[in-house]
Amino acid sequence: MTLNSMEELTPVHYDVLREIGNIGQGNAATALAAFSNKLVTIDVPNVRVLDITDAIEYLGGPENIVTGILIRLKGDINGMMLTVLQSSFVKNLVEMVFDRKPSSPFDLDDTEKSFIQEIGNILSGSYLNAISSLSGMTTDVSVPSVTTDMVGAILAVPAVEFAELGSKVLFIDDCFTFSDGFGKAAECSASRSNMILIPDIDSLSALFDRLSLPD
Repeated sequence: MTLNSMEELTPVHYDVLREIGNIGQGNAATALAAFSNKLVTIDVPNVRVLDITDAIEYLGGPENIVTGILIRLKGDINGMMLTVLQSSFVKNLVEMVFDRKPSSPFDLDDTEKSFIQEIGNILSGSYLNAISSLSGMTTDVSVPSVTTDMVGAILAVPAVEFAELGSKVLFIDDCFTFSDGFGKAAECSASRSNMILIPDIDSLSALFDRLSLPD
């Protein structure tokens, strides 16, 4: 089945994307547990197609400060993948690993910044590995670009570069809950990340063809 736009995705396509999200999220939770030495549980990922403007609002509005890790994809899948970490998530991760809670995502030293970049690599790599394990497709990735800024500024880059593909993105809502297995778990809302996948439409069609989805 050849897709001409993301608006043509069917419930079957969403089921496949949700399964990719489940596998990717599970891989990410395992890695986060190793980093934090905490028990990490996950919610079922919410997969949707959103306009860029709706994605901005969902992430807290254009002026909300977040950390974005952007990688470019080339190979069987071409496009971009943007991992967005809410400020509370960044601060919680740094506190769990370095025993220091920064006042904001801007208040990180070089070691902590490298750590957050590695978390972004892990989260995005978890989803790409899920795609590869299900479809056999291989994708090369660029060196990640990490930025802490307002949501509107961070999403401006993919919006401009992929304007010819339309204004739609694949949006995966992740929520991780950390606990030591005994005490009260940290609230999921404080550990939110989002995966925004912006593939070219031919790559998306190729993925579903590889998975032999019915027309």
